[in-house]
Amino acid sequence: MAGQVTGRDAVLAALQQGQDLDMVLVDREKDTTLIRELCQQNGVPLQEGSTNDLWRMSHDGAQDALALIGRNIEGTLDEVMQRGGTIWFFDGVEYSTNLGFTIRTAEVSGADAVVLNVAKTHEERRTIRRASMRADRFLPVVYSTSEEILAAAKSNQVRIIVAEDTGKVGPWDVDMTGDVLLVVGAEKHGVSQLVQDAADEIVILPMDGFVPSYNLQVAVSVLAVEALRQRRLKQ
Repeated sequence: MAGQVTGRDAVLAALQQGQDLDMVLVDREKDTTLIRELCQQNGVPLQEGSTNDLWRMSHDGAQDALALIGRNIEGTLDEVMQRGGTIWFFDGVEYSTNLGFTIRTAEVSGADAVVLNVAKTHEERRTIRRASMRADRFLPVVYSTSEEILAAAKSNQVRIIVAEDTGKVGPWDVDMTGDVLLVVGAEKHGVSQLVQDAADEIVILPMDGFVPSYNLQVAVSVLAVEALRQRRLKQ
């Protein structure tokens, strides 16, 4: 699972000791020259953020620097499937703002990657980034086709868990730890039959109202929190 090194002194120490850091985020308004130099020397990706950015992301309040550990931030489809972990597939989700919200939820809950099967223009990807609060800086977001995504999952023994109303059990009744591809579909059409047919498990979210479905964000949030709970218990 991804973790955080918090604070200027801790990040400096980690860099000086050669700790394996996946990214460093520094406050662009503060003097972090030594951290920047060490990142360049050690080949550690560096990102800048505002003071508010660092405050929101820090586990214990405002900081000048943070480091991400335990997660590769880039990768092709094959690479993210080979690495495994918790991978999200938002099947047929077209609305860019919705995609941004879901990517943010995935990242917050410790996802290792997101894969998408929709084509997006440069401007649409900018909208996704804004809506995600730029969470796509911190994990791979890979665009591919349904067929390629499913084939890569199967060839790397990544279990496919779909959330759809054809399911018979709740998410808490299924093991969502290990190498998993968690799939949620668009609100109108749901998860495609192609993907459902490839699933190892199909789970359903209990409903007891007149409106026949939750919105996308609720479905993603329920699965994300349950998957995170299970991973923490297993640790």
